Amino acid sequence: MTRTWVVWAAAVLAAASRVAAQPAALEIDAAQSKVEFTLGDVLHTVHGTFQLRQGSFEFDPATGRMSGEIVVDAASGSSGNAARDRRMHANILESDRYPDIVFRPEWVEGKVMAKGTSQVQVHGMFRIHGVDHEMAVPVDVESNGRYAVTAHFLVPYVKWGMKNPSTLFLRVNDKVEIAIHAVARPRTTSAVTLK
Repeated sequence: MTRTWVVWAAAVLAAASRVAAQPAALEIDAAQSKVEFTLGDVLHTVHGTFQLRQGSFEFDPATGRMSGEIVVDAASGSSGNAARDRRMHANILESDRYPDIVFRPEWVEGKVMAKGTSQVQVHGMFRIHGVDHEMAVPVDVESNGRYAVTAHFLVPYVKWGMKNPSTLFLRVNDKVEIAIHAVARPRTTSAVTLK
């Protein structure tokens, strides 16, 4: 009897590991997600937000491959100061001309646990101001049927061709810190195909 239970338990665990390793299609819940930015200058630190427009991706835990995209509305950027925000949109982001900020994940370094906390690096292409930049983003993932994702990274916007808003009396950092807090849920789909 005990041997039967051991064989049955092994079969269940093997099946569960195969299910956990199946490719997953995930949709980001924009209503429960936020994108924040922090920009330091000599006098004080500017904090602001962007709106997540949409996000969905496919992920294969067995290979680490990913595809899809996360799209942020560039024109939604707000720091709480209308004059500063107008300058940001007109002179730096040029959000009328480049309305989307997009991250396209390609592969994940590390293992995302089916349940619990994982720390991984997501590699992909980050498109801002009309140009793609290769990035590796450190990501914390909390899994429990849905995925709570937190990512922090720097965008060297001046190095990437955008204007520095510094003036004679105001010196602004040439990198902006981005923090993303997102919730992703399984998308209802019959099959997942990674490109």
